[in-house]
Amino acid sequence: MFNKLPINEVRQDGTKLADGYEETLRLLQETLETRNVDEFIVIDGTHGADFEGFSVMLDSWLRHLGYDTRLVPVRQYVKSEAQLRERFANDITDNRAFGVMTKGEISDYFRMDAVTQLENELVKAPASLSFADFDSNRKSMTLVVGTGSHWLTGGGTLNLFLDVSRETQQALHASNLCNFGFDNNEDTLEKYKIAFFVEWPILEAYRKEKLGQFQLYVDMNKQDHPTSVAVDELLLLIRGLAAGPMRVKPFFAPGVWGGQYLKELADLPSEWDNCAWGFEPIAPENSILIGNGGKVIDVPFLLVMNVGYEIILGDRISGLFGDYFPIRFDYLDTMGGTNLSVQVHPKQTYMREKFNYILEQQESYYMMEKKEGSKVYLGLTEECTENKLLGAVKGAQLTGVPIDHREYVQEWECEKGDLFLIPTGTVHCSGADNLVLEISSTTWWFTFKIYDYVRKGLDGKLRPINIDHAFANIDWYKKPNWVKEQLIQAPVLAGSQRGAEEYVIGRREDLLFYVNRIHLTELWEDDTQGEFLMLNLVEGERVRIQSLSDSDLSVELGYAESYILPAVLGAFRIQNLGQRPAKLIKAGVSSDWNIKVVHD
Repeated sequence: MFNKLPINEVRQDGTKLADGYEETLRLLQETLETRNVDEFIVIDGTHGADFEGFSVMLDSWLRHLGYDTRLVPVRQYVKSEAQLRERFANDITDNRAFGVMTKGEISDYFRMDAVTQLENELVKAPASLSFADFDSNRKSMTLVVGTGSHWLTGGGTLNLFLDVSRETQQALHASNLCNFGFDNNEDTLEKYKIAFFVEWPILEAYRKEKLGQFQLYVDMNKQDHPTSVAVDELLLLIRGLAAGPMRVKPFFAPGVWGGQYLKELADLPSEWDNCAWGFEPIAPENSILIGNGGKVIDVPFLLVMNVGYEIILGDRISGLFGDYFPIRFDYLDTMGGTNLSVQVHPKQTYMREKFNYILEQQESYYMMEKKEGSKVYLGLTEECTENKLLGAVKGAQLTGVPIDHREYVQEWECEKGDLFLIPTGTVHCSGADNLVLEISSTTWWFTFKIYDYVRKGLDGKLRPINIDHAFANIDWYKKPNWVKEQLIQAPVLAGSQRGAEEYVIGRREDLLFYVNRIHLTELWEDDTQGEFLMLNLVEGERVRIQSLSDSDLSVELGYAESYILPAVLGAFRIQNLGQRPAKLIKAGVSSDWNIKVVHD
């Protein structure tokens, strides 16, 4: 059965994961007792963490230990929503889906006098902000609580970081959580847009910069059941994790065109109408479950990359991408669903100039499963011209009358195991009744919809199309003959071992990734050669991946599951555990790719 909660066990002696509030508070007490000064505790963290609930539990615990306490919420020092919208107006923009990656910092969220005002607040008599009765014979402790509290105070006697994943945040967005500092949002699409272009770039950079200055890290993804660990021990756990095969926690989401295959495969909630996406992984979106001593902590994979990127990526790739994980696997499920929008992705220069984003969105479609008669749409028909397509899609949006997109976008037959390459500028979409494994650059939000069948989204609103962005990026020369020769490649044998074979099935000089496929009978031996690899079992039942230098370092994966093999793994073996032959997709950064996307 597909494992949607994979636990990555790390052998780290001496690590103490505190499971639940009782153990977390005891760990906090032990840490507090090593401190000589009783002044204030900083409770910082990611927007969406339950600061209020945590503070109430901590306050009760401290009073039990003999402290008088008071609470200083830093939310009162955050700028108003109107001020934040004005500050970030050029980043948020008036486009429904797209903004500009902000160059802002944590300080931009707070009033100019915030630091001074908080300093004045902290030296006031305790009674001024007390929510407990103070006694001069008892010790006192102030709790400074909320996102950005470490920046405001410069750090306290004890510093805690409460964290949640992007998946948790988006679930909260779907209910009532607004963006940090905001009291209202238009809808969940605006929440995601502001988070993507403003909130996450600032707050995740803040976490990366400041984490080493905290003493305790608290996983708050289960609101009533935190898991905590000392920060220095967390960093050791992450480095141990980074040295072996790892699998992120898959992240699923429904969509207007979604199908039923992933919903059944991963046993997703019965109340979902469908499942459109499965992220496996899109590094910034996923978290990873780390197991130690029978306990588990849920950590954003971005944080793993912040700490262990050189171990994971290797020298050449980290030199090109820094701690940015450059390849993504994700599923597009239209089995029993409908067509994706007709779309195109932007080129590198356009990404930099229009969105301040570091990497263009390159893609490929690998056909995992399909129904009889399903299609893929790639490139333009011979008859399509810019004026014809522009007139047709604008007319459809104005009149609400659908057009036949096949007059403009070339339709292709597809079979299980086919790969379609999709460089930037290529018009494309998956048709209904396909399960696509998308193997791509890690950029994922920059899809310019050209035509979307005049349909509404799950929110009941007409889905936005982006004609201006799209038409600025379409390669009009990509007609049927060019597409067939350049983007639908025949497999090329790369090597064989004892009846097993490896094929190159997709590679181009303008793509940062390559795609190979291993046809496995019993055993296959390989080597990371100092660069990370990604594997996905696309056919078969189950395989084992095992280090050749450390037999204890092994993992198993089932159908449709993915693993990241770090650069430091070196030589490894893949063993087929099933009763029939297996096939695995193997992807990595192409040796031809030498474009550096980060600055020293």
